[in-house]
Amino acid sequence: MTQLRVHHSPGLRSWLGLVVILGPVLLVSMDGSILFLAMPRISQALAPTADQALWILDVYGFAVGSLLIAFGNLGDRYGRLKLLLIGATVFGAGSAGAAFAPGPELLIACRAVMGVAGATLLPSALAVLSELFPDPRLRARAIGIFAAAFAAGFAVGPIVGGALLERFWWGSVFLVNLPVIAVFVAVAPVLLGETRETRHGRVDGLSLVTSAGGLLLTVYGLKHVAAQGVSVPPVVAMAFGAASLMWFARRQRHLDHPLIDFSLFRDRVFTIAIITGLLPLAAWSVAAYLTGVYLQSVLGLTVLHAALLALPGAVVLTVTCVVTPMAVGRFGKRAALIMCHFSIAAGVVLLLPTTVTGGVGWYVASTALAGVGFGISFSVVADTAVAAVPAERAGAAGAIAETSNEIGNALGIALLGSLATLVFRLQGPGLAPALDETLQLPGLAPAAARDAKAAFVTGLHTVAVVAGLLHAALGAVALRWLRTTGGPRR
Repeated sequence: MTQLRVHHSPGLRSWLGLVVILGPVLLVSMDGSILFLAMPRISQALAPTADQALWILDVYGFAVGSLLIAFGNLGDRYGRLKLLLIGATVFGAGSAGAAFAPGPELLIACRAVMGVAGATLLPSALAVLSELFPDPRLRARAIGIFAAAFAAGFAVGPIVGGALLERFWWGSVFLVNLPVIAVFVAVAPVLLGETRETRHGRVDGLSLVTSAGGLLLTVYGLKHVAAQGVSVPPVVAMAFGAASLMWFARRQRHLDHPLIDFSLFRDRVFTIAIITGLLPLAAWSVAAYLTGVYLQSVLGLTVLHAALLALPGAVVLTVTCVVTPMAVGRFGKRAALIMCHFSIAAGVVLLLPTTVTGGVGWYVASTALAGVGFGISFSVVADTAVAAVPAERAGAAGAIAETSNEIGNALGIALLGSLATLVFRLQGPGLAPALDETLQLPGLAPAAARDAKAAFVTGLHTVAVVAGLLHAALGAVALRWLRTTGGPRR
């Protein structure tokens, strides 16, 4: 049973509460992508290694994704508004630290702090929102706005970052968070009531440690091997991380209140929905990062020009988020899930004609076509996952759906980004493990610069092919599985 200290029918105060909640929601999603166009500037200022650059990008998503379910349980137990305020404050502190970080190590640490704080905000914000709108019809509309804002944050993050970097130094992409956080901390206690669950399960600390630690160790090993080559420490880290993840999965089957209820994956529709939450975010994040570097470091465009070129794809993604629920009502979720994967596959493959000397048109076409699939993914994953399971397990299904988005965002950079790094190391001039590091070397010969750019483009093409094949395969699986199971419920 849920207790709410302030009871009122939905009115102006409820809608104002929704507006207040959307502030941190936008920040959490936007900070998952705002660095994609900023990385060339950060590389110039802080000179991170190839694997440090990837950590700067994806440690945030790993922290958010690995802690979402745990902090959702903590908010249920100790108070969601309280956790929201603590999380927002820590998020602001992490943002300030990141803005003035003197080196890549501290920037990575501050991004991790921001990720931990972000994990406190999403589940509690959604729970408080549900209390603001007890009427199911209005609650569904509010949650739709919540989801659209979250998707829009991912889409506009690179554009906001590019606009800021045109006039300010790289730390401005973090300082932009502070005014929003300050308004939220000041206004939220007035408009939002405290909520908590009187019945809750225990958060299994050991599961939390093994899942987060296993994921980070595995990714660390993969990145190090991609950037530096095979050696004993990263291989040991990968082995230990993989073993930890397997032990975590086995442990969940014996807990009364598991962090992830793996039995839900016995439902094919649920499985397709969760993969649709993970894989498109992986493809989108790595494509946005690599094409940001391509536009600036290979083609030599300004950061503002690159941001403007990203605008059509962002508009398509956001519009698709808005119209998808109406299209689903007419054509069904099965058609939406299938179209999601095939449009992303076609979109990323359009990056293949890009070259060292040109490819802007192909880039815009790629983001616009793939944006349709990304928008569908944002819109239907959570609802499809929840509809595929019994009502009493809807909370667990929704939590896994949210987690799949954040983990997908991080894994795209970690795994596919490491693949691009590996290709560059094997195909490049061998002077440095990353393009920006190579281009900053003093006295670099023009031929070596051309070779480095060509190697980066080859890595971009390799990632596009892998992402395209994965999405085409999942689209084919969805076509078969959802046809034989009757498709997701409407």
